[in-house]
Amino acid sequence: MAKTATLKRPAKAASKVALKPAKAAAKMAAKAAAKPAKSNYVLDDQIGFVLRQVWQRHTMIFARDIGSNLTPTQWAALSKLVETGPCSQNQLGRLTAMDVATIKGVIDRLTARGLTETSADPQDGRRLLVSLTRAGQQLAEKTAPLALAISKETLAPLDAKERETLLGLLSRLR
Repeated sequence: MAKTATLKRPAKAASKVALKPAKAAAKMAAKAAAKPAKSNYVLDDQIGFVLRQVWQRHTMIFARDIGSNLTPTQWAALSKLVETGPCSQNQLGRLTAMDVATIKGVIDRLTARGLTETSADPQDGRRLLVSLTRAGQQLAEKTAPLALAISKETLAPLDAKERETLLGLLSRLR
């Protein structure tokens, strides 16, 4: 029969081990009893948080109702090209509040779908102009009433005066 070895800890070390859980429990109890510091910052009252929630609601309505498998940024590019006609990709990015990388990806995807095309700028051969194809123009014309309805639904909780005031105030914050 083999003897089992048992390890004996010195009494001093054993008492330290026993104290550690007790100290940890005391610290946790002290933290739980301490009241959190009162802050003037309430997330629900912050403009960025409220705007993000409104944007999420709007994008949900947009995705549900746009019907053309377009993203909000793709729709922005198409609708701005309807307004301006052909323009450089850089200018289109500025007009639609998109950075260089974002507008490039948007135009690449729209071009792959046959909705936009690029051509040399007759006044500056180094620059390419982005324009709508016939299919892009037709899609924009078909989609515009849907986009208007989406905006209307997003603002539906407000009366006409409130909508006007909100849009005016937000325009001032640009």
